[in-house]
Amino acid sequence: QVQLVESGGGLVQAGGSLRLSCAGSKNFFGVSTVGWYRQAPGKQRELVAAISSTGIPNYGDSVKGRFTISRVNAKYTMYLQMNSLKPEDTAVYYCKLGTDRYFYEPEYGSWGQGIQVTVSS
Repeated sequence: QVQLVESGGGLVQAGGSLRLSCAGSKNFFGVSTVGWYRQAPGKQRELVAAISSTGIPNYGDSVKGRFTISRVNAKYTMYLQMNSLKPEDTAVYYCKLGTDRYFYEPEYGSWGQGIQVTVSS
């Protein structure tokens, strides 16, 4: 298991911005896919965005054009810039790290503890 530490969540008004960070341990970070999932109360966990070890991003449909994922391997850190936030973006956001091949399989990979993002209307 790889330790992942999320930061940057909080409360913001609709239309505002937040940047989430996820710091991982040195081992495996540079050769792994990293990304974010989120889970709102009463809903299933859903993919927000992910970025492969080669820098290819993948976004959930609901955040395309508003969120940007990036990574700085030298800092073992991934970022999620969230713009034009909506109340429906309110959820607990989880950082995940996994292999390029199995990242999207729920039973594989390492998860962070989660961080709350709340968007007020």
